[in-house]
Amino acid sequence: MCRMQKYTPHFFGIRHLSPGGAYHLLKFLDEVKPTAVLIEGLSDANSQIEYFTAPGTKPPFAVLAYTEELPIKTLLYPMAEYSPEYQALVWANNHNVHAEFIDLPSDVFLTLEYRQIRGTGESEAQPTGTSIYEKWAETAGEEDHESYWERSFEHNLLKDSYRLGVYEFGKGLRELSHDSPSHMAQNLVREAYMRKKIREVLDKGHLAQKVVVVTGAYHSSVLGPEMPPMTEEEFESLPRIKTKLTLMPYSYYKLSSRSGYGAGNGAPQYFEHMWDCMKKNDLERLPALYLSGIAGHMRESGTHRSSAEAIEGVRLANAMSAMRGGIAPVLKDLRDAAIVCLGYGELSAVSEAVARTEIGTGIGSLPEGVSRTSIQDDFYRELKRLKLDKYRSAVAMDIELDLRENRRVQSKDAAYLDLNRSFFLHRLRVLNVSFQKYKPRAQQSATWAEAWTLRWTPEAEIELVESTLKGETIELASAYALKDMLEKCGRVEEASAVIREACLCGLIDAMEMARKELQRLAVDSGAFAEIAAAAKDMATVISYGDIRKFDTSHFIPLLSQLFLRGALLLVEAARCDNEAAKIIIEAINSLNSISLEHYNVVDEGIWLEELKKLAGLDDRNPKLSGYACSILLERNLMDNDRLSSEVMRRLSPGIEADIGAGWFEGLSLRNKYALIARTALWEQISLYVESLEDDGFKRALVFLRRAFSSFGPSEKRSVCEILGEIWGVGSEEVSDILNRELEEEEQKTLEDINEFDFGDI
Repeated sequence: MCRMQKYTPHFFGIRHLSPGGAYHLLKFLDEVKPTAVLIEGLSDANSQIEYFTAPGTKPPFAVLAYTEELPIKTLLYPMAEYSPEYQALVWANNHNVHAEFIDLPSDVFLTLEYRQIRGTGESEAQPTGTSIYEKWAETAGEEDHESYWERSFEHNLLKDSYRLGVYEFGKGLRELSHDSPSHMAQNLVREAYMRKKIREVLDKGHLAQKVVVVTGAYHSSVLGPEMPPMTEEEFESLPRIKTKLTLMPYSYYKLSSRSGYGAGNGAPQYFEHMWDCMKKNDLERLPALYLSGIAGHMRESGTHRSSAEAIEGVRLANAMSAMRGGIAPVLKDLRDAAIVCLGYGELSAVSEAVARTEIGTGIGSLPEGVSRTSIQDDFYRELKRLKLDKYRSAVAMDIELDLRENRRVQSKDAAYLDLNRSFFLHRLRVLNVSFQKYKPRAQQSATWAEAWTLRWTPEAEIELVESTLKGETIELASAYALKDMLEKCGRVEEASAVIREACLCGLIDAMEMARKELQRLAVDSGAFAEIAAAAKDMATVISYGDIRKFDTSHFIPLLSQLFLRGALLLVEAARCDNEAAKIIIEAINSLNSISLEHYNVVDEGIWLEELKKLAGLDDRNPKLSGYACSILLERNLMDNDRLSSEVMRRLSPGIEADIGAGWFEGLSLRNKYALIARTALWEQISLYVESLEDDGFKRALVFLRRAFSSFGPSEKRSVCEILGEIWGVGSEEVSDILNRELEEEEQKTLEDINEFDFGDI
């Protein structure tokens, strides 16, 4: 069937990441004893083959092809230990046999791949549509294609069963598929090129009967001499884009969620167990391994499951498989059995243990000297230098950094180890490399402490490669990224953000460039919130100076300039609606904090004068005027007489309810205990509420309820007790009123208020 002519090589169709395919392929290679093994894979990856089987290489790993120009396009070719292609290379290496990849080189492959995606809207280039796979499975009586494939091909260990069956499967797939024209054209080009490479190997003197060609099932039936190979002229005329190749460690987690070059593999740990059982000729042990693994993970998390329940699960899985005519249970049978026997019918009870058993935490590694980009080499050098090697794990781990000098060690590198770690991790963050995740601390003033979560993923490796065009090292690439950000800046807070980032990254030259740009932009900026954000960044950078070991003197005049400009813009900025007031309040907080922390370098007096102006104005947003009052109260710049006068003016019968209540809302946003202690305030509020007509009361209630929603239970109780004293009600009586259930009439009143049409509020 597979040898249509005497001079036709042996074609062995596989599914990528198939343990059954690897098992049968090795048996076939032992039988044929070929002199050449040709494998579907990027032909320009042949220079990397020696590393696939080198000492120190541990699957999973992947070939990563990427374009040399932005935007970077990538193509992944992942391999696990049970990948047929990997095992073919191991066999060839052990038997000193020629092995090579024969698919299109990456410069052509990526060009065709992305042209197709752009032209059709397809997200990935797969041999056929998913619907065909599912229809095939449905015809076979299976619920999904994965179960069909596993039951039909993975479990049958009889001689030639996999090779012959997959060959026919691939032929049928071609006959039934309805590929898009661009997808079909891409496959035809690939297959013509693979025929070219096969012909070249035969022309070099290898006998056809001593050549084994390992490809995806879809291609294996059309690579013989019945169809012409691609000519050299045709190959030279193909469109291409400059690319590079690198090898990278991969993880089971990523293998389970992304198909890359070949077919997906949703349960890599499970298929590794299958491969181990096949190697030991003990495939019957797989169900017990799977279910005992789930039971073990459940016990680790505190949920006890007995061996007897796992054994019962094995029996159930075998029974379900037998009902479908299977040789052994497939993954779906085993998962269903786990839900019934270990989860007692609830998926949620076993979901975490199932994921850990099926996916696993396996992560590959590559030996020193493997061809990588310069930035990858720098990344791994830095991991060693900074003693972060142990964090290159698929399991997330936390790390706490103390940026202060460690005076208990002798060398400078050791004394500033955590500071240099911080620079390194922030540089990766600027490059959008996801190896690390910064954990903001609640105590913002602790500039010497940082917390991070570190976790290596294949995505992080890809992101590193994508940074190659920015620089050859992490430091150079992050400096380039900051320079690129700076060139795109159009507002002062964008430039100040670059300064802050450069400070965290320890890139002094980048800080100076950004400082000059910020100074230029600040001349024309008239936006209060933007100026305040920039001033906050400058204050942060100055406070970092001693810890991060750089001179802050150049930034002090800039902070003073920004602060003064912001202070003078405050009153005009307060002419806004309530939505904009939220942003203004944040900006006010920033400048007020700066006036307290850096009073020796900014003009605090002007800031306080502008706050007093805003507090006394009636034609500005009332919430902001109230907020200005709250700051003055907090800083002991408003006495009781002034407060009483302001409350009487703001909360009087002639003032619209939403304006008066809005002012009080702003007043109550800061130190509530300072407000509670001022009885005169509550006396005036009591008089104000009593003066309102029904509709006015309901309108005011919207804002008053919102203001009091930020009060805690004890604060609300204190307010009620004060009001109780004002109204001549004792504290015990107030407590009884607060704790009793609402009467029917009171409940109805509340419901009426909730249903009240507040019109334009």
